[in-house]
Amino acid sequence: MIPQAHGFWRGRRVFLTGHTGFKGAWLSLMLRRLGAEVTGYSLPPHTTPSLFELAGVADGMASIIGDILDASSLAGAIADCQPEVVLHLAAQPIVRLAYTDPAGTYATNVMGTLNLLEGTRRVPSVRSVVVVTTDKCYLNRGWVWGYRENDPLGGNDLYSSSKACTEILTASFRHSFFPPERHAQHGVGIATARAGNVIGGGDWAPDRLVPDAIRAFTRGDALRLRYPGAIRPWQHVLEPLEGYLRLAMHLWQDGATHADAWNFAPLPSGERPVGWMADRLAALWGDGRVEVEQADHPHEDTVLRLDATKARVSLGWEPLFDLNETLEQTVAWYRAQADGADAGTLTRDQIDAYLVRGAAKAAVFL
Repeated sequence: MIPQAHGFWRGRRVFLTGHTGFKGAWLSLMLRRLGAEVTGYSLPPHTTPSLFELAGVADGMASIIGDILDASSLAGAIADCQPEVVLHLAAQPIVRLAYTDPAGTYATNVMGTLNLLEGTRRVPSVRSVVVVTTDKCYLNRGWVWGYRENDPLGGNDLYSSSKACTEILTASFRHSFFPPERHAQHGVGIATARAGNVIGGGDWAPDRLVPDAIRAFTRGDALRLRYPGAIRPWQHVLEPLEGYLRLAMHLWQDGATHADAWNFAPLPSGERPVGWMADRLAALWGDGRVEVEQADHPHEDTVLRLDATKARVSLGWEPLFDLNETLEQTVAWYRAQADGADAGTLTRDQIDAYLVRGAAKAAVFL
């Protein structure tokens, strides 16, 4: 049973971009479990299969198929929704795809965000806006310690730099139209959220470790790795999503204080090399195999860590899963779905268990 501590979201009008994607589908279901009235705006799912379709995510929400690059359509959808909270997840999220489609990546991640912010600016019901970017928005210097929100932005690859641009754009927009020091006059809080490498059931995107592993293991093939030594902050999809919702709530309650950038990072145990993750996935699957590709590949940063001290201290946010449990839950989801379990039931059950566990630790929305 879902705890009754989530009164903030009950009946709250939420406009969510990217609801047909992996994280967006999980967040749509999570918001619905919390009682929110959700309007989603996104392109059709870009994978087959997709969690959006298998889990029936569109049921019980207003689902609009549209492009955030269509400024008029997007603005009209926001105006029709009259949202109180806006959560912007729509993006081009694949590092390697940016090498083959730089213009499309920058258009979606930068101009799409501008369209969203402009559409939001003209709807007086909006009070809380969270723009989701990535941990890769930082200027990566190969540090062994985690990046903090006041570290320089940058990007050695096109995807990362497009997200750094998104961060700069959002900060400039906030200071131009909704400065925190004048929050008492305008009443709008705008923040950005940066999370690590997110995993969980229902992701079938290309060039991501877990989906690539599940596809390979299901076929009986070896999972082929490009950069086994690359260290990333891995976390279950529910962890940053709870962070986004917590941030949105705090923006509503005190936008002057929380209109800023925020990291949502796993416990230190979640910072592991790709090779370690692959071996653990193979062991949990039971008969998986892993190989390392001997070939040149486009640049990807070797070490990336995040420091989420600010979110823990100022938002009261903390991860509930260690990496082992994150991997166990993820593989269990794919195993059960492959064996015929309903994807929607699997996802909602994991959401409910997470919310109950978080409430027991006084860690979720209290």
